Amino acid sequence: MKSDIIKKGIERVPHRALLYATGIPKSEMGKPFIGVASSFTDLIPGHTGMRDLERFIEKGVHAGGGYPFFFGIPGICDGIAMGHSGMHYSLASRELIADMVETVASAHQLDGLVLLTNCDKITPGMLMAAGRLDIPSIVVTAGPMSSGHYKGRRLNLTSDTFEAVGKFKKGLIKREELEDLEMCACPGAGSCQGMYTANTMACITESLGMSLTGCATALAVSAKKRRIAFESGRRIVDLVQQKVTPRKIMTMKAFENAIMVDLALGGSTNTVLHIPAIAHDAGFKLPLAAFDRLSRKTPHITDMLPGGKHYLEDLDYAGGIPAVLKRLGKMLHNTATVNGRTIHEIASEAEIFDEEVIRPLDRPHHAEGGIVILKGNLAPDGAVVKQSAVSANMMKFEGTAIVFDSEETAMKAILGGRVKAGHVVIVRYEGPKGGPGMREMLSPTAAIAGMGLSESVALITDGRFSGGTRGPCIGHVSPEALEGGPIALVKNGDRINIDIAKRKIDVALSDQEMAKRRSSWKKPSPKISRGYLSRYAKLVSSAGDGAIMR
Repeated sequence: MKSDIIKKGIERVPHRALLYATGIPKSEMGKPFIGVASSFTDLIPGHTGMRDLERFIEKGVHAGGGYPFFFGIPGICDGIAMGHSGMHYSLASRELIADMVETVASAHQLDGLVLLTNCDKITPGMLMAAGRLDIPSIVVTAGPMSSGHYKGRRLNLTSDTFEAVGKFKKGLIKREELEDLEMCACPGAGSCQGMYTANTMACITESLGMSLTGCATALAVSAKKRRIAFESGRRIVDLVQQKVTPRKIMTMKAFENAIMVDLALGGSTNTVLHIPAIAHDAGFKLPLAAFDRLSRKTPHITDMLPGGKHYLEDLDYAGGIPAVLKRLGKMLHNTATVNGRTIHEIASEAEIFDEEVIRPLDRPHHAEGGIVILKGNLAPDGAVVKQSAVSANMMKFEGTAIVFDSEETAMKAILGGRVKAGHVVIVRYEGPKGGPGMREMLSPTAAIAGMGLSESVALITDGRFSGGTRGPCIGHVSPEALEGGPIALVKNGDRINIDIAKRKIDVALSDQEMAKRRSSWKKPSPKISRGYLSRYAKLVSSAGDGAIMR
């Protein structure tokens, strides 16, 4: 075992002495040492229920014949960090999480890992570490939050808080209702209720083969989730004994499976950052073009929030990810999973309990997948849009640019009534380097939707969007503004053309005019010049590469 390095031999007397100081009995010293990386924190609703799951993972590891050691991993709640300087740290924290798991597991020579996670950047960070370390690992996502309830209707975070702000500003709801919504929208522990980034990443993790069957959609604080936590703890010992490592599971074909499930679900655009980053640490280069290639052949078969009406609990009750795998069938590669069963075996055993929540392939919501890649003279290296959250009449749009150099100035203009029908809101210098940290734009996109403008206004940014964003919102524009990308050259009044079906995004400027503007463009000073974010900005790559640190 890997842990023999720290526990066998005369020269390891000091090491064993320190291990005994932790309380480990001598009888347990010969067992596999299993690290349990827990991102428990009181700060994130998706993580507050993890203390309970830690107990069940611990029981499972002991039952399987291993010995567990817990260590902490930090987390950021994107919803709480949204709309202010805290969001600079969200994407950047993904790299810290991967580095911390790598550091602790390597320094202590752990035999295997259980990765207890849930939210937006924590799950991909954990998976990046698993691919990088390539020691037996299994992921336990802590589960989605139940829907909120108010006066006989179900509530979710995005529609009933972020978008409610715009409705209140527009005079569509009263302050009393706004205050009631903020108390009722999020009833307890769990990741936000729709197919936002956290839940999308949980579904990708299960589809990738890195968590047990049913883990992605099993609700937080449920007995089902406890049982999955227990079985994950027991299963990791088997994986150690069988020498099943992440790179045997996270193959290129497995990544393609995960992308197809993501596209079928209409998942968050953030996966276009995270899946290539995970693949990178697993030893693969996953080009942006793969998403578009697979999107053209993968139908969108679920109508999930934020663009649709169904919650994660609906998907779970309909059969969860195994039912989605069953629908996609032979489109998927027959890859291995931590279950010890293949993707096709899991699919064949699955049942579909609701034909409307998980539609047949011949009756999809859209013929193509939820995410597409746009290119043009405004985004030569690509941009990302969730087409499943765009209405039919906004799939093609021409409008007039109204330009902002930060999210804050854009938000102020939107709430101040400066953004009108026919505008294309440009929010730039918010990319991986320019932000730094590529902030999510849920506040402005939700305000646009809440004010009734999502059918007449588009938003384009070199930043990114929350999984809760809906409407014609195009992000990840590459090259970003700070690198001198064309988005840096756009001026108020320029005409912008968007054609999602044709995968085009252009500004109506000649090459000569673009060259003239480029010659007078000056690179602005960094927004943040000290601390971790300063170092991050110097090392992070383009969004088109997954915003990885080189």
